[in-house]
Amino acid sequence: MARTIAIGDIHGCADALRTILTHLNPRPDDTIITLGDYVDRGPASREVVEMLLELRSACRLIPLIGNHEAMLLRARDDAEQMDFWMYCGGRQTLESYGGMGGVPDSHWEFFESCRRYYEDDERFYVHANYDPMTPLEHTPDNVLLWTHLTTYVPRPHRNGKQAIVGHTAQVSGQLADWGHVLCLDTWCFGSGCLTACEFPQRRLCQSNRSGQLICADLKD
Repeated sequence: MARTIAIGDIHGCADALRTILTHLNPRPDDTIITLGDYVDRGPASREVVEMLLELRSACRLIPLIGNHEAMLLRARDDAEQMDFWMYCGGRQTLESYGGMGGVPDSHWEFFESCRRYYEDDERFYVHANYDPMTPLEHTPDNVLLWTHLTTYVPRPHRNGKQAIVGHTAQVSGQLADWGHVLCLDTWCFGSGCLTACEFPQRRLCQSNRSGQLICADLKD
């Protein structure tokens, strides 16, 4: 049976992503939505992107853009944006690539291809947040990519669907659930974990940044 699985903020934690993908064993009819923030803070951003590129051949991958990919893209040709990106965790990404010149064209193409949002019949998926009264296609990036749930927990969206988001790190390692909003950023680059969640069953698979499987309700 085809599965719909969302994966929270990865932030360069390649060992955690590898453990989760090995456990999930993705199939061609699966849809996997990654919620953005593949790079920065963790040690292995390049390896994370390589795994996601490989994942495209194993399943239907829907990669969303996070604010950290947006910063990386802006920093490509702008020294001022580069300084801001470094402040926000970009240094670890540059180290993993050996500098901006070490980012392969295929990785730039991946970053540029990431979607701002995705929706299916029951849910919609964005990196950070949404405006309940604004159609997703008209919602500005400062909301979709940057607004933390600690700043603003919106009412249910006008489309009536549940929102699946990341961005607001849950340092407890537990999902944050408001019913109409579910946050899957469980602070992998810190002392939390990387979370994959299957819908509608809401089965979980979680790994810490060292690649240790710590929760495995979700199986292939």
